Amino acid sequence: MHSRHLLTAAVALLSGTSWAIEPPWGKGESLGEQLLLEQTTVCTDGKGHYVVLAPHEQKGKQLFYGDGKTLTQVAQPPFGVPGTDFLEPRFYNPTANPSFRGTDWRVYSGVELDSEKKTCELRCGERTMALTVMEPEKAAKLLKEAKYEPNPQKYVPYALLRDLAGKYYLVERGFGPESEKSFRVHVGPKGAMKLQEMKDIVSDSEGQIFSTKKGDLRLVVDKAEAPVWIEGAKKKVELKVVPITENLPMIYNELGVYAGARLGTPCDDQ
Repeated sequence: MHSRHLLTAAVALLSGTSWAIEPPWGKGESLGEQLLLEQTTVCTDGKGHYVVLAPHEQKGKQLFYGDGKTLTQVAQPPFGVPGTDFLEPRFYNPTANPSFRGTDWRVYSGVELDSEKKTCELRCGERTMALTVMEPEKAAKLLKEAKYEPNPQKYVPYALLRDLAGKYYLVERGFGPESEKSFRVHVGPKGAMKLQEMKDIVSDSEGQIFSTKKGDLRLVVDKAEAPVWIEGAKKKVELKVVPITENLPMIYNELGVYAGARLGTPCDDQ
């Protein structure tokens, strides 16, 4: 497989920060802010989980999710995907279109709101759950009192490789633009991968070298040479590229690196 696939991002990402964020309606004081607040819908499962559908200039809608006291920003999907849908590789829908306008809908879930019927439904993979639309006054009170946080993801898959013995080599990169040059490497079999201690990262026109305490994971860009794992001066293992986008469910559900992690989506508690 052509090595440029190593550089394909799994999903368009939002900026993640470590401090609270301001919702689209700010403090809900000005006329414009009040209008945005009125155009926002809150749906709940009645068990302390809330999905917020707020206006968004480009996407039409943007989502927040949480327990009502804290609401987390759901990562915006890439171009061509509505703001009510989100990447959710933990819940796979085999009946969805695998390639519609470049998007694999099998790894996307979403929220469907019918404003006329006042109904709300959450879909996580193949599962669907009916939600209740909150009354506007109660919803506005919750929205004004809640604390808003950025998406909790810190790292996402960047490249995945495997040797003939079934050992995997996962390279992650920082979730947001401000941390996308931050990398981590995990090595091991499914369910038992271990985070490696990073020493250095070399990136130039000839490729990338992720140096760890135990070895160098060499990713060569646009060259016929295969990526390799090097340990010391003698051990050199050729690796096979495993495409990220085609293997997201396996990466998130089987490798163990993301076990128990919250992705900041309405499916986190399903």
